[in-house]
Amino acid sequence: MRLAKYLALTGCCSRRAATRLIRDGLVRINERVATHVDTVTLTDTENGQQCAETIYVNDELIAAVEAKAYWLFNKAVGTDSRLLADLPCSLLHLLPSSPRLYPIGRLDKDSRGLLILTNDGELTHKLMHPDFGHAKTYHVQVDRPFDDAFLTSMAAGVNYKDVTTLPCVMSRLDSDKYQITLTQGLNRQIRRMSQALGFKVIDLKRVSIQSLQLGDLPEGCMRPLSSVELTELLASVA
Repeated sequence: MRLAKYLALTGCCSRRAATRLIRDGLVRINERVATHVDTVTLTDTENGQQCAETIYVNDELIAAVEAKAYWLFNKAVGTDSRLLADLPCSLLHLLPSSPRLYPIGRLDKDSRGLLILTNDGELTHKLMHPDFGHAKTYHVQVDRPFDDAFLTSMAAGVNYKDVTTLPCVMSRLDSDKYQITLTQGLNRQIRRMSQALGFKVIDLKRVSIQSLQLGDLPEGCMRPLSSVELTELLASVA
């Protein structure tokens, strides 16, 4: 198995992040700096899949492949999605010590709503890679009422900086609130689209990713996905 894929399976990080770590010389395999062409040998044991090689990331020994875990988290405004131990508001401080979970993608610190937490690097890769075009839905409030022309312009795609966004699905929730479904994941995309049309986002909440719905989970809380939710989510990204 390719080294980057194995690191994703362990829950250490996503496959894309593993590729960057290998590129930056931060991964060692059997006491030497790893390269992108390295592979590992896996064996099945009573404790799960074990790697015949010794792998270190940032000088930390990587443990065996953990059982896959899938959680839904309702992030509050003010929680930072980056997993940084020295950041008091980091999501890292809200996560269990085991299994080691990380979020699929991020929500800005000033946004809230649904995050998927997992140690499944393959699922992370499929949901994050732009080529797959998976749907994410948000409820957004702006600083003043808008007309239907605003909805039409947003849906068609918006130009800002050197970017033209892909078409998206828009609907009105209230005079100053809308629902938007994106298949694109540009940095601060919704805020920048709205700003380009003369509106400031004052509240942004992600309510679904593919088939997975936030529902009535209280803010700041997390729970495991049900078997039905997991089956539908995995089927939607297959």
